[in-house]
Amino acid sequence: MSEAISPRPPLPPFDAASAALKVRAAEDAWNTRDPERVSLAYTVDSVWRNRSDFLSGRTAIVQFLTQKWHREQGYRLIKELWAHDGNRIAVRFAYEWHNDQGSWFRSYGNENWEFDEHGFMRRRIASINDLPIHERDRKFHWPQGRRPDDHPGLSALGL
Repeated sequence: MSEAISPRPPLPPFDAASAALKVRAAEDAWNTRDPERVSLAYTVDSVWRNRSDFLSGRTAIVQFLTQKWHREQGYRLIKELWAHDGNRIAVRFAYEWHNDQGSWFRSYGNENWEFDEHGFMRRRIASINDLPIHERDRKFHWPQGRRPDDHPGLSALGL
């Protein structure tokens, strides 16, 4: 199996520093809005619950993310480590996006992640709520792509 040959560090068990690195790596990948690239962080048989959608496997992940980023335009995401223990990480996040009518939203959520011994996520459970916002109330203003290192995180933004 290629995953065993090419692990995805940092590897479990996680400490605060390695868990924070894993969270930032996930944020960076999701901000590319590249479903194929994002899917490579997950086991080939990864199991997801995203809101009320249940997925299994990288192919389903790619299809899901392709549809997601078609709907959620202008997507910008910030993730923050909430807790970690062994091979698990809990994350809180917020992202801003607009629909094809130009209406803006901020989506808030929590994720529970479980990793295999090679650093691939084998389980992702996400609960998410959407809040309509005015464009003037947006807080995520960096150019599309990776959040700059000097851009405030969720806690600094009061989120």
